[in-house]
Amino acid sequence: MSVLRFSIYVLELMFILVVTGGPLRAAQTSKDAPPSSRVHAFYYPWYGNPETDGRYANWNHPVAVRNGPPRQFPGGDDIGANFYPELGCYSANDPKTLEAHMQQLKRARVGVICVSWWGKGSFTDRTLPGLFDASEKHGIQINFHLEPHLGEGKRNARQVREAIVYLIDAYGSRPGLYRDAARGNRPMFYIYDSYLTRAAEWATILAPQGERTIRGTKYDAIVIGLWVKEREERFFLDGHFDGYYTYFASDGFTYGSTLVNWPRLASWARANDKLFIPCVAPGYIDTRIRPWNDRNTRGREQGAYYDREFQAALAVEPEVIGITSFNEWHEGTQIEPAVSKQVGDYTYEDYAPREPAWYLDRTAYWVRRYEALTK
Repeated sequence: MSVLRFSIYVLELMFILVVTGGPLRAAQTSKDAPPSSRVHAFYYPWYGNPETDGRYANWNHPVAVRNGPPRQFPGGDDIGANFYPELGCYSANDPKTLEAHMQQLKRARVGVICVSWWGKGSFTDRTLPGLFDASEKHGIQINFHLEPHLGEGKRNARQVREAIVYLIDAYGSRPGLYRDAARGNRPMFYIYDSYLTRAAEWATILAPQGERTIRGTKYDAIVIGLWVKEREERFFLDGHFDGYYTYFASDGFTYGSTLVNWPRLASWARANDKLFIPCVAPGYIDTRIRPWNDRNTRGREQGAYYDREFQAALAVEPEVIGITSFNEWHEGTQIEPAVSKQVGDYTYEDYAPREPAWYLDRTAYWVRRYEALTK
């Protein structure tokens, strides 16, 4: 993507904002338009409540306090998030919640959810049968976001291979498992914090001649690493990744998540037969669980922030766009509907003056524009 082409898209965005009121209203799209398999939203199934699970899970997130005794939110009205969900403290094991989520994803025209997975037997693992049942009912597919569940820096490539084998064995025959028809009909795995493991170790499972390779086996998959720092080209080549994603919601937080770097990342991906997945977000705020992290806060600007991110993604014409996120409430990146609420002396943020479902409709608007690029 040339600098000239990128500049044209930026000017087009300015036209949208000034002339049409861009973020002030989400353009209406057909309710019958199908979800796009080229749009992947990060989905967190780690939420639970006493009614369904016998306890709160993740709504009672601990506060990362640097000085003083640790503390934890109780859940219920008082949760570890700056926004409050329209569905309340739901459970990912509740079929009614999953039905509502699938309806919302269809409304947003998101065709794939990238499900956060924290290991075999974990809370997130146990939600998968219900998630597949719900998603298949609505024509939405699932791939996986493999988290470093063994602790920062401790996960290795062998364990990732074991996770891929386990998940393909368990769900490889499900129609709801996402497979990329353009890349060998293989399933896809996003590897969070991939940079914490050496490229040479990744090559043992991702290189065709690696000693424990998945290539050419029934477990062959599209494996996507996380691009964090500048000049990581050698890491992705030597590690034999199929591509890379940017994930983070704060423009400028990492090299990968900085919008002005996306043309270069996209160009290098095309030149080296890699898949570049820019990840767009509506904003970022996590100060209820990380009070010291306000420097990474990115306001929603009544939707303008989301528009800029999507416009930058469309400008580089990627094969896939990621959305950070559908429901990562702790970091305030969700497009799931939020509502106004007060608990004690704390007032949750909301999308005002936008409606609770505004980001679903705005996503559908950008999905329509994205798909139009390839026609």
